[in-house]
Amino acid sequence: MAATKSENKDKAPGAKATAGRGGKSAAARASAAPAGETAAGGVEASAAVPTAAPQPRARSPLAQAAAAVLDGGRGAAMPVDLSDEAQLRAALKQAPEDPALWSNLGRLLRQRKETGEAIECYRKAAASPLAPAPVWFNLANALMDKGEFEEALAACDGAIERDASMSPARLQRARCLVKLDRLEAARDAYATLLRADEKDFSAWLELGNVCRRLGNPERAAECYELAAECRPADHRGHLAAARALGAMGEHEKAAIHYHKAVVACAGKATGLAELHHQMGRFRLDDGDVPRALESLRQASMAARLAGEAMDLEATCEIRIDLADALMRLGLMDNAHGVMQQASAAQSEATLVRLAQTAFRFNQWEGALAVLRRNVELHPQSSLAYFNLAHMLAECSMLEEALVQLGRAEALATQPLAGATSLRGAIAGRTGDADRALELYKQAATGAEADRMRSSAAMSSLYSDTLTPMQVAQLHRELFAPLAEGARPRASFANPRTLDRPLRVGLVTADFHHQHPVNIFMQPVLARWDHARFPLTTYFCGVSHDDQTTLARQRSDTWREVTHATAGQLARQVEDDAIDILFDLAGHTGQQRIAMFARRMAPVQVTFLGYPGSTGAPNMDWIIGDPVVTPPEADDLCSERVWRLPHTVFCYSPEADYPFPTLGAEAARRPLTFASFNNIAKLTPHSVGLWARILQAVPGSRLLLKAPSFGDALAQQRYREMFARLGVDPARLMFRGATPLYDMMGEYGDVDIALDPVPYNGGTTTLQAMWQGVPVVVKAGGHFVSRMGASFMTAAGLPEWVATDDDGYVDIARRMAADRGALLELKRGLRQRQLARPGWDIDGYAADFMRALEGMWAQWCEAEA
Repeated sequence: MAATKSENKDKAPGAKATAGRGGKSAAARASAAPAGETAAGGVEASAAVPTAAPQPRARSPLAQAAAAVLDGGRGAAMPVDLSDEAQLRAALKQAPEDPALWSNLGRLLRQRKETGEAIECYRKAAASPLAPAPVWFNLANALMDKGEFEEALAACDGAIERDASMSPARLQRARCLVKLDRLEAARDAYATLLRADEKDFSAWLELGNVCRRLGNPERAAECYELAAECRPADHRGHLAAARALGAMGEHEKAAIHYHKAVVACAGKATGLAELHHQMGRFRLDDGDVPRALESLRQASMAARLAGEAMDLEATCEIRIDLADALMRLGLMDNAHGVMQQASAAQSEATLVRLAQTAFRFNQWEGALAVLRRNVELHPQSSLAYFNLAHMLAECSMLEEALVQLGRAEALATQPLAGATSLRGAIAGRTGDADRALELYKQAATGAEADRMRSSAAMSSLYSDTLTPMQVAQLHRELFAPLAEGARPRASFANPRTLDRPLRVGLVTADFHHQHPVNIFMQPVLARWDHARFPLTTYFCGVSHDDQTTLARQRSDTWREVTHATAGQLARQVEDDAIDILFDLAGHTGQQRIAMFARRMAPVQVTFLGYPGSTGAPNMDWIIGDPVVTPPEADDLCSERVWRLPHTVFCYSPEADYPFPTLGAEAARRPLTFASFNNIAKLTPHSVGLWARILQAVPGSRLLLKAPSFGDALAQQRYREMFARLGVDPARLMFRGATPLYDMMGEYGDVDIALDPVPYNGGTTTLQAMWQGVPVVVKAGGHFVSRMGASFMTAAGLPEWVATDDDGYVDIARRMAADRGALLELKRGLRQRQLARPGWDIDGYAADFMRALEGMWAQWCEAEA
């Protein structure tokens, strides 16, 4: 599982693979429902529901019969075995409005997992004025089973209204509020429970979870310790306390609770394995990888000691997390062996998680192999085919992705969640931006609304048909609702002075190899002025490698917030007293744009991760330059524009990429145009321009390199597109993904690069120039379509910048005509760049620090 693939650097957060019921980690499951009863459904109130008829009131014959039934038939005219469905249904024919009969029938159906029918039985029971509190409570449990939390909350209220002392109903009510993400209300509900019974273990434990999600780790730790005091022999309280205390840096106290949890599981090898696994997951989530590795190794050892008593899937889940920890620490050979062992899993959920873990570490061939095996093992599962389709799309194998998605939809008994957004992702990767935009808009509902809006926004950047103003308006419309409940800017207590260090925060998921954010930010971090600008990085990513470690070393403080809730992240940023907070993602994957829209810091800035205005409310600044964001285009940005003096991005790679050898033969070979941009940028407009260029330069050829072109069907599609425009397909060359170092060497085969429109190359353009390849660019109307103009202007090559389509084609024709002059330019292009301010990384870093001071000064003046 060691093959690598260049990643999609401009990927929007599109369709998401579904791991299925078991896809959550043990840590995630424990965090969601650690209490004695399951948070999703609770337990039945009793085997036979007692009556609680309103008093005072004479009981009717029906009520008297119901009372006899509820007594189990003892001395009744209608004795009924409450565990016999047939007898219950027969009794209901005689007493069709009897709440106890309906409730006990519901209980049997719920035990058989026939939740929908059980709910209908409970509803019929609750419709009776004789229905006691336990009927309403059991209705709430069944509704929670089905995920209908709002109705479950109302049913809990019905139970409490009939019996105010019914503490299980109050506990379930608090859980409903948690599921509905009404965390403050849930906190108050748990507090009410604990005022009535301060020894309630489940309430303390779950209140701790709520406090942790609200971003109050100290209170969470107190709650967990109180839970442990209530029930010392239960390992869950100690485990939760160990996690919370460890995350706060109180490792000695955490170790004591961890030890007590181990003692509570003594003699139970399977229990110990799960305990250590949970702690390993907790520590991975909190970014404490060395300690996570220690716990996961203990879990693996306990699993081996348990032998056949240990479930295979549970063992494989441990191995997946163990491999994750090993890879984060750079122990790749060890990790590969562990992942091979994990591939013995049989369940869908475990195999999907194994594939996702492999893909996160760029082992895409291994990920595909695992998901193909999953389909073989589960040929009737729509999710198995869907997850394979999703991974194929991520690997740019688009035709097969559509085939597998079709199989998934054919097997599904109801519309497949995620299918629309996956089709949008595939449409985007085939260059059909308008179709992708339409599909993402359709998918922007429910829990996925924010993510799909971001995907729609990013799709609009690729569109050939939308004007810059239409793109800007779409962004504003999509994200205006995020301003609801935003924190006022003036509410921050940060000292409004310039004569102190300014605390800067970065929110990013992308400090890892080949990602543009990492490529451009690492040289800036290497020159960061930590005395003036103490730096905190909030890492919300899932991919870790040596570059992640390097960024961590270059930060004053590193926070792992991948699994942090909105409340936790906002609280952490405030606790860190951040003055200026940077968004380095925009609308790409693992972003937190909604949190910026609700405001987390006095000054918020978007930079680097997204090529244009976010449209998000409360984003104060966007960083640009005089060319990529000219003053006359300010109305396209929802943010204010801070212009760096030379270029928005400074390309100063820390890796050594040898400059190509360009001998005289380079001027005699067939002239080669090229684009190394992702296929989504190869819009019909771009293809049309490139076809005109090939016709204007006889004998020339075009090299297209992108991950998608590892797929023969993708190659054929573009051959046909060019053929329809009169270009012989023999003049086209295609190359798929290669490691970054090898890709940089391939620029030696290229004479002139062609920038796509409207979505220009960013990193790819600068990489081409670094390797001696000049780029024909067209200056468009907004940020995303003016990046090429910015770079070529900064390099002192404005003659390579066109203002319209005809000029673009003419520049390519003229530059290709003088091979001697072209070769001379190519040989000196890197040195030319290094002599100019746009490639002076020391000067760029200094300009960046001055920008920080300037933005802060303007806030101080505005709030004075």
